[in-house]
Amino acid sequence: MPEIATPLLRWIVLCPLIGTLLCLFASKTGRKSLATLAGPGSVLAAFVFAALAVGQLWQQPSGAASLLDHMYTWIQASPLTLEAAFRVDRLTSVMILIITGVGFLIHLYSLGYMHDDPDVARFFCYLNLFTASMLILVLGDSLPMLFIGWEGVGLCSYLLIGFWYVDIANADAGRKAFIANRIGDAAFLVGMFLLFWSLQKVGTPTLAFHDVNAQADKLAAWSPGIVTAICLLLFVGATGKSAQIPLYVWLPDAMAGPTPVSALIHAATMVTAGVYMIARLSPIYVHSPEAMNVVAIIGAATAFFAASIGLVQRDLKKILAYSTVSQLGYMFLGLGCGAFSAAVFHLMTHAFFKACLFLGAGSVMHGLSGELDVFKMGGLKKHMPITRATFLIAALAIAGVPGFAAFFSKDMILEAAYMQGHFWLWLTGIVAAGMTAFYVFRAYFLAFEGESRVDHDKAHHIHESPSNMTIPLMVLAFLSAVGGWVGLPHGFLWGDRFGHYLEPALASLPHAEAEPTTGTLLFLIAVASGVGLGGIALAYSMYGKPSEAPSELQARFAGLYRLLWDKYRIDELYDWLVIRPYVRLSDFFWRVVDSEIIDGAVNGVGEFVSSFGGRARKLQTGNVQVYALAMLIGAMVVIAVLAV
Repeated sequence: MPEIATPLLRWIVLCPLIGTLLCLFASKTGRKSLATLAGPGSVLAAFVFAALAVGQLWQQPSGAASLLDHMYTWIQASPLTLEAAFRVDRLTSVMILIITGVGFLIHLYSLGYMHDDPDVARFFCYLNLFTASMLILVLGDSLPMLFIGWEGVGLCSYLLIGFWYVDIANADAGRKAFIANRIGDAAFLVGMFLLFWSLQKVGTPTLAFHDVNAQADKLAAWSPGIVTAICLLLFVGATGKSAQIPLYVWLPDAMAGPTPVSALIHAATMVTAGVYMIARLSPIYVHSPEAMNVVAIIGAATAFFAASIGLVQRDLKKILAYSTVSQLGYMFLGLGCGAFSAAVFHLMTHAFFKACLFLGAGSVMHGLSGELDVFKMGGLKKHMPITRATFLIAALAIAGVPGFAAFFSKDMILEAAYMQGHFWLWLTGIVAAGMTAFYVFRAYFLAFEGESRVDHDKAHHIHESPSNMTIPLMVLAFLSAVGGWVGLPHGFLWGDRFGHYLEPALASLPHAEAEPTTGTLLFLIAVASGVGLGGIALAYSMYGKPSEAPSELQARFAGLYRLLWDKYRIDELYDWLVIRPYVRLSDFFWRVVDSEIIDGAVNGVGEFVSSFGGRARKLQTGNVQVYALAMLIGAMVVIAVLAV
């Protein structure tokens, strides 16, 4: 792979790090204006450097070329030598533009959303640190460098979810996210260690991505079972970071953080880290059909599972949260089917429409004094026309309406599942797509259409958000409308330019799937589009106009409704299986092992010494005659022993 050395890449990371320090200084000195300038400004500067780097990459004649910024030798402990280096290839170029571009829009939005918060400087400090960590994750030239960013975004997620920590529920949500991610990270570390050990056995002890991927064939020939184990362990790490079954439970609760946090971390960037990691290591994954099948099955199951829960939610941000979990499931379905470029394509379009939806929800909260219950909204289009229009465009995009972003990216994933022979996974994805269209438009109709159901004390506060909040909404809505046109179905106009662009950076399946015939392609498009449009029509019939159908269905299927409302009681199951036994075990170790055995042993030694000393000191009477008698008896004992 041709490498072009450039010091440009380090500045993509340094800009938000400098912004972090400036915001920290502003937080300590009370200079709010400095934070509001440095926070968004540093991310904008990072976007400029990222755009320059991508422009330099595009100028290279070879599609497999990459930019390399080597800073210093980081680890030199035989047999492992690792360089502290950043690399940009075509996959990385997409990620850094999303992180810095969408990230800047969310920072700009935050100026209005967090305007009255006294801790806005601390907020931008955390947000800039998160941006820097995410950039390290995708720019790092090795797995350990990626892991530094991986842990960094986990830390920042904890800090931002629990930003308003005086509310115990917010603090609990932050801890839940932190613990769930640590479980996945432990498996990730074991997978990384096993990968290094395996590569050492085949003669190339390394963790640099380029060398790891280059040795994929040799590693698979040496031990296919080890390759599967590595892939599955790394995937467990991905389920934690990217909220897949079984470690998805933290993301819905993460809505306790400020809405810009939901848009940036839990829609556009951090939760896609697992998708990026698997795509980056795609040359390893294609050698393990078993691991690929697990990834695809978990992805499809998560897409369906989360979408079904979203059907009954009342909280606008919770609806979007389960939507995020579901859409991430589609990405993993694509990865598991070998459609790596389609998964990354959906990652990109999802960043556009989901960030727009979350920021739209934040705009609604801003106008309704924090209200989130969609059944206490209604008629907002008259008061919030820009928010309503942008939310509608993003909703059309996520529903897969023809012409909008997800119509192209989601259909590519479903097409790959169908063409790979995963009929049931394709069908699961189709059903989940219909549910997605239904619950997103259920939220739209309840919030923006019909008569107002806003509480009287909040009704007179309804207003459109300021321009620093609506401008990012309009930009994201535009990208949600046209962002999918870079990847068209095979044989249509210019075809899949996005997939062609990513091709040098991603692996392909050993046995490439056949291109679908025109008839098959039209059938797949018609089914996916029809299901999406059907979901919208059903939502309109039940919530777009007065109807008794929702209450009748709820009464008829009360058990199912309650099960969905209780989120399948997975949290309760985890509480019963894991948390309560852990608490009881911890209590046993505290009360018995620590307090009685360990403390008892230590305190017992002290008490014994104290007691023995108390008795022994009585021998010191101060009477010379007693001392003389003791010496005489002692001398007699010594003589007797020697005589024997």
